[in-house]
Amino acid sequence: MGTLERIQVEIENRSLTGGGWASGNSRRAGIETTCYALMALHDRRSIARDRGIDLLFRTQNADGSWPAFVGDDPDGCWTTALVAIALRFLGARTAPIEKSIRWLLGNKGREGHWFWKWKFRTVDRAVQFNPDKYGWSWFPNTVSWVVPTAFSVIALEQYTPCCRTQPMIRIQLGKDMLRDRSCPQGGWNAGNGIVFGSALIPHIDTTAIALIALTAESDSVVVPGLNWLRAARMNCSSAYSLAWSAIAFSVHVDANAHRCIADLRRMLWAPNAISNVEALSLAVIAIKTAERIGNPFEVVI
Repeated sequence: MGTLERIQVEIENRSLTGGGWASGNSRRAGIETTCYALMALHDRRSIARDRGIDLLFRTQNADGSWPAFVGDDPDGCWTTALVAIALRFLGARTAPIEKSIRWLLGNKGREGHWFWKWKFRTVDRAVQFNPDKYGWSWFPNTVSWVVPTAFSVIALEQYTPCCRTQPMIRIQLGKDMLRDRSCPQGGWNAGNGIVFGSALIPHIDTTAIALIALTAESDSVVVPGLNWLRAARMNCSSAYSLAWSAIAFSVHVDANAHRCIADLRRMLWAPNAISNVEALSLAVIAIKTAERIGNPFEVVI
């Protein structure tokens, strides 16, 4: 049994009897964790995979959104974009995806409202960003953050049948927001690049996810972001962050993808091997992406 198949079997064995996968020691299915696991199992036929897909269908809110965990309130959150990406990759029926796309188009970071634009321009100057450039939030009625915006941009770009005038405007706004929030030294922090006049330190996984959404090498923030990520990955001991880095490098056809994969493979065979489902799943996704077997975050124009 090869490395990938061994990990896939391990992921399947960790599925919940009611469908889906939990984060950590929880017994409640997490939507994010379930999406990563299903992406890792997209080419396998198993009861765990089928139950996971069924759980996503069952937990979609009436407005087209998804909660963070099974049983959460029906307001929906950032996982909606991630589910849309996962279901498309799995070849699932399109009706739930269409509903989620409509939900994404109807949501925006709070700074997109006129009052909050005024507030961030005149009163609240602690953070330095352009409120005209907004994306998506973790939860409704909060400000934009990098990761939800990146996933939403990818989901909208992937679902081309819906991408007419309004979606294209939102995609552009989302990308503008990512450019505006980049850190001065390259890369991305969670939300803003500068706070109280000081540059924030970028995060590896956040930077990688932003780079997956911004695929044009001509983009002004891509080269500094890749340069920062190349340096940061050298001392990275997190399988989760290395996997995201490998995916980003693969998207940008950068040789560091294979260096990240080599580090991941060593971690997978270590005595204290990766234990959480998210990192295991992302390791599979990263390896398959690097080997051109399948990338769930790919946008084909």
